Amino acid sequence: MRAITYHPESDHFTLKNIAEPELETPFDVIVEVHAIGLNPVDAKINYWFGITEASNRDMVGGLDVSGVIVAKGNKVSGWNIGDRVLYHGNMRRRQGGFASFSVHDSRTLTKHPNLSDIEAAASPCAGWTAYRALNDKLHLAGKNSIVIYGASGGVGSYALQLSRYYQLDTIIAVCSEHNFDYATSLGATHCLDYRDQQLLNKVNAIVENQGIECALDCIGGPAQALTSSMLGFDGQLVELVSTIESTQHHKAFDRGLTLHQLSLGAGHVNGEIGMRSLTQAGIAMNNLLEMNIITSPKTNTITLSDIPEVLKEIRQGHSLGKYVAKP
Repeated sequence: MRAITYHPESDHFTLKNIAEPELETPFDVIVEVHAIGLNPVDAKINYWFGITEASNRDMVGGLDVSGVIVAKGNKVSGWNIGDRVLYHGNMRRRQGGFASFSVHDSRTLTKHPNLSDIEAAASPCAGWTAYRALNDKLHLAGKNSIVIYGASGGVGSYALQLSRYYQLDTIIAVCSEHNFDYATSLGATHCLDYRDQQLLNKVNAIVENQGIECALDCIGGPAQALTSSMLGFDGQLVELVSTIESTQHHKAFDRGLTLHQLSLGAGHVNGEIGMRSLTQAGIAMNNLLEMNIITSPKTNTITLSDIPEVLKEIRQGHSLGKYVAKP
């Protein structure tokens, strides 16, 4: 079959013919890939290649798969050949969705939402992360204010819509000024430019110096401490990129801050509880997408052979919009 393989020695992605995947555990299914979403984590495979099972074999990335089950192991329960499914893959396995067929653990599958393959494949990595951050970590329902740093990106765009769904009074989007209209259309009540030297003062003015209740940092680095500085007493931060270092957060103890880590894919390697975190987020987001409460970003549809060049652009920060490939 045709697949995009990653080669760590040259740090290149290559289109080549490889053998079709086989069932590797009794819980596995083989999925015929109908669409595969591209995400920054796919482009940064050079950082996580070492944790995979690839060894000297071809490594095929691609985590967000829309497709149909064509084979299943003898311990697969609740799924049948011919079922349409959507899932967020496990980066630790060598056979992802940048191919005609992929192999995946059936215990983290979700039923395909009533959407096109392209729309569905655009949602898991960013959408399910946003849901886990706002629902599972921040328990956003009933809260009044949130600041989302990196609000016009993949996770941020879903987080804005979820914040609107949870009916927060104050939804502050921190992003580039040219994305203000986009952020407002998704639910932001206020938009601030991340380059603004008065950013913290402006946030404080919006909430009358009471501090923000909840914060989501989608950027990492210096943005983590800056975002937490916007929090008020008993405020909560979810960090998606950098490891939390509590000593970097101004008076974190005195202000009673709660600092959360979130790695969506960690659900694959933390037993039944971890796997359930993935499926519950997926089912919830699929329902919201079907009801048109949440919408996936506009996508650019590409072919399998386009993937190497697009991944290079994503890694360099030059890509625009969301890309989904049709094998």
